[in-house]
Amino acid sequence: MPPLFNRRSEIGLPASLPPVALPLAELMARVRQTLTDRFAESYWVVAEIADLTLPRFDGAHCYLVLTDQHTTGRGAQLKAQARATIWSQRYQQLAPAFLEQTGQELSIGIKVMLRVQVKFHEQYGLSLDVVAIDPTYTVGDLARQRLETIRKLEAKDLLERQKRLSLAIGPQRLAVISSPTAAGFQDFMQQLSESAYDFSVALFPASMQGAEAPSSILSALDMIRRQRHTFDVVILIRGGGAKTDLLAFDDYGLAAAVGSFPLPVLTGIGHERDEAVTDLAAHLALKTPTAVAAFLTERLGRLDAVFEGYALRIRELATEQLQDAATQLRRLTLRTRETAQDKLAFHRSALHQQLRQARETPRTHLRRQQQQLATQRRALHRAARQALRRQQGALRTLGKLLARRFRHLHRRRREQLLRYRYQLQLATARQLHLAELRLARATAHRLPNAETAPPSAAAGIRLLDNNNQPLTPDRLRAGTHVRLQLPDDAVLIARIIARLSSTDGSSPSVPDLFSQS
Repeated sequence: MPPLFNRRSEIGLPASLPPVALPLAELMARVRQTLTDRFAESYWVVAEIADLTLPRFDGAHCYLVLTDQHTTGRGAQLKAQARATIWSQRYQQLAPAFLEQTGQELSIGIKVMLRVQVKFHEQYGLSLDVVAIDPTYTVGDLARQRLETIRKLEAKDLLERQKRLSLAIGPQRLAVISSPTAAGFQDFMQQLSESAYDFSVALFPASMQGAEAPSSILSALDMIRRQRHTFDVVILIRGGGAKTDLLAFDDYGLAAAVGSFPLPVLTGIGHERDEAVTDLAAHLALKTPTAVAAFLTERLGRLDAVFEGYALRIRELATEQLQDAATQLRRLTLRTRETAQDKLAFHRSALHQQLRQARETPRTHLRRQQQQLATQRRALHRAARQALRRQQGALRTLGKLLARRFRHLHRRRREQLLRYRYQLQLATARQLHLAELRLARATAHRLPNAETAPPSAAAGIRLLDNNNQPLTPDRLRAGTHVRLQLPDDAVLIARIIARLSSTDGSSPSVPDLFSQS
């Protein structure tokens, strides 16, 4: 094989020919051949899985990135890293065996012991082919991590804090964290339903296995914490399964949350052989969900038995006290009856005496009142008669005086009225006569006398009534309305206001005075 590096020219010797460049493929082939020759066997290595790509379908391969951090001899921190591959057929054998023995699948962050072969490919570079996995190393590492978790919880007093909480005497308001489809939860509910007591169960669903189980259970605990006053106890239950299914309950965060929870937490995780770190941090760890239900039922049963014992003792004490009280009551009743009879006789005698006094006193008082009333009645009659006589005498005197004065005033008033009447009639007649004369002179028309007037004048005027009929002298009176037909046939309507008497005392044939209407 030719040397990998060109030799330098030695001093004093003539310069050699220019070096011949190697193709990269040939160089990589030489490297592969060298590694194959140098690392022909397989080697056990310890590393941490930094990255993992699981097969996504049948026949696919599993790819890992392994890392290891150690300190060199000079004290420097050195981090080695390499790619590794578990081919498909080999993965189908190694993965189930690893899961069965360690209880968990291959995952990022776990430390594994692998038997690898060094491989180099001109295109993909250096990689390791995994030919075997030692599960015992991983199991030991998990046990170490579990021990570290317990020590951290103990250092923070999270292993005993729950045990110092007081569990309710009869816990019946239960906050259950479990999967609603899990067989363990169904067994738990079945056990409660078969008991003689009633429980209020509120289920907070959570994933109980896998990598997401701790965060899911922590979310359920946070929900319960917000309404913790409505529950007596928290139940964390899960049925049995492989160790891998129970590794989530060794999580430090979950165990710390349970240890610091304000309510007592009862756990029933897995089978009797299983004890997770969460069980150590809980108030009470029971082996199975059915055991948790039985514990609650028995606790209520014991409480019920205690109450029944108390009730029986209370009933006995009450019976004794009732008997003592009945005896005392009978004794007091007899004494009270005797005392009452004595007092009744005394009060009856006193009452009879008071009745006699009460009957005599009103009679005496009544007689005295009757005597006083008769005396006052007689005095009142005498005073009334005397007052009547005085009033009658005064009335007679006043009547006589009033009658005398009335007659005197009546006579004077009558004389005065007669005088006024005479004077008034005289004045009225005088004034009326004068007024009639003045009125007659001012407005009267005198008809020509037929005897004294010329014939042509007397014959031209005619007196007619309202019906244009000639008026006879006997119908002419003062106040009569007449129609005067003049010689030129004109008609005047007038009223007779006076009729003058003739010298011989007979009535004239025509009126003398008219007034025109």
